[in-house]
Amino acid sequence: MARSGRHLARRCAVQALYQWALTGQPSSKIEDRFIHNQQLSGKHLAYFQKLISAVPGNIGSIDRCISRHLDREMEKVDLIEQAILRIGTYELVFEGDIPVKVILNEAVDLAKVFASEHAYRYVNGVLDQVAREVRPDA
Repeated sequence: MARSGRHLARRCAVQALYQWALTGQPSSKIEDRFIHNQQLSGKHLAYFQKLISAVPGNIGSIDRCISRHLDREMEKVDLIEQAILRIGTYELVFEGDIPVKVILNEAVDLAKVFASEHAYRYVNGVLDQVAREVRPDA
């Protein structure tokens, strides 16, 4: 899948997972509404659906992995940053075909778009540590 397709899927997944964290609604309910309001189709749609299903489905292991590298409790991390960190960690752990550099670059780009001004540095630092733990040979 081309980078642009995964980028669009990640961008939409950040927004959907933010809404999931904020409202507590099931991801399937958010997915239905989100798909109708976005320009997702084909591979873009499939990867978006995978992310918003797999991240909540593996939230315990994802959050434990992230939490080991945070300087504060996960609950004190901004919800949009949580969504970005969760997607990045999911990809690092479960999507071994995606290079670490691509995952980190995408997370930084998403943080620059959606998070506070300097959040991309924090996201990059945390995900870099997660990558060193889960993909030490990468």
